[in-house]
Amino acid sequence: MAVTERSRPTTADEVRDEVRAWLGEHWDPDLPVAAWWELLAESGWGVPTWPVEWFGRGLSRDLAAVVNQEMREAGAIGPPAGLGIMLAGPTIIAHGSDELKARYLPPIVTGQHAWCQLFSEPGAGSDLASLQTRATKDGDEWVVTGQKVWTSGAQTADLGMLLARTDVDLPKHKGISYFAFDMRQDGVDIRPLREMTGRAMFNEVFIDEARVADDALVGGLNEGWGAAMTTLANERASLGGGGAMPVSLATPGTIAGHLDRPASDFVMRDAGGRGGAFTGRTFGSLQRLAGELGRDGDPYVRQDLASLYTLQEIARYTVMRTKAAAKAGRPPGPEANTAKLAMSRMTRLARDAGLRILGADGMLKGPETPGGGVVQETALFSPAVSIYGGSDEVQRNIIGERVLGLPKEPGDDRTVPFRDLKVGTQRA
Repeated sequence: MAVTERSRPTTADEVRDEVRAWLGEHWDPDLPVAAWWELLAESGWGVPTWPVEWFGRGLSRDLAAVVNQEMREAGAIGPPAGLGIMLAGPTIIAHGSDELKARYLPPIVTGQHAWCQLFSEPGAGSDLASLQTRATKDGDEWVVTGQKVWTSGAQTADLGMLLARTDVDLPKHKGISYFAFDMRQDGVDIRPLREMTGRAMFNEVFIDEARVADDALVGGLNEGWGAAMTTLANERASLGGGGAMPVSLATPGTIAGHLDRPASDFVMRDAGGRGGAFTGRTFGSLQRLAGELGRDGDPYVRQDLASLYTLQEIARYTVMRTKAAAKAGRPPGPEANTAKLAMSRMTRLARDAGLRILGADGMLKGPETPGGGVVQETALFSPAVSIYGGSDEVQRNIIGERVLGLPKEPGDDRTVPFRDLKVGTQRA
């Protein structure tokens, strides 16, 4: 896909005028999703913060928010949802060669490829650098064997962001490499993990002598930890940032089966279920629900709602700090960790407040219950929010070390070869 010459508006009014004009000329709800995403990619309005030469407009996050607002107001669906846009793309832009960018970015922005994150393992969750999945060089390829767990969306992913150990003689943070990994090959077994909600968002992934090309390395051999930190920083910033993106429930990738459907199937639909519970609209949704059920006069409900509103405002200011850092050219820092912690806390409070509002109806489940079942699903899913994207304990450790200047936990894992460490499943 050729990238055409693009303008680089510098004010909110200029962005607003350009986006409105472009949407007026191109947005058509009868277009297939794939065709609409192709137009978005060619325009640069789908990922406006990305570099101009790589399908973006080079805009700040503040100006990108103007783009997203205009798209929502026009009723247009946004760019492909999922981890390709959120994590894989920014990591490849930061750490990949131009050849890697040309290979992997076009299918991300056009929704042709969906991605998943092959990081956590049974013995390497919070201590991610203890991962055991091995990649052994074989000519121009690497042979990969290991197990990943809690992999969101693996069942529909075309590619995975794979962390694998490529040198056991280096310390544990140094011998890790980051690969763009083909999920649809022999030797990859994906097993869904059923949640309390009845859904299966997470998966176990068993890898048995699967292969990945040497030229699919992102960030260089044994330098995958730096690329992984970029991925995780973007993940935490995104999870803590609330619902700033235009509405798009069309899942990317060939396996999801949405590419040929008309865009109108996804226009301005509420996320519902789990997704509807974790957006910046949580306070307003619960406030309306309390009014509908006559619970808005309950002092405990009112206190819960006041606390939730306060936390959401604080989180909004934190996101503004993150945007300001990005505008100044700094990558996501500790603000992303505090935003992730805030999201966990708000989710728990929204769960408790919602169940207090529902009373006995909170024991029921389904779209016919008060509030459409969103509160009940939030309650069942809420433990996951404090785990995925790095657990709350990990965020506190990072803040303690990088912000408060507290010493790291004692240990020699940064100097001893990985093969000699008793970490993860090597403790057995």
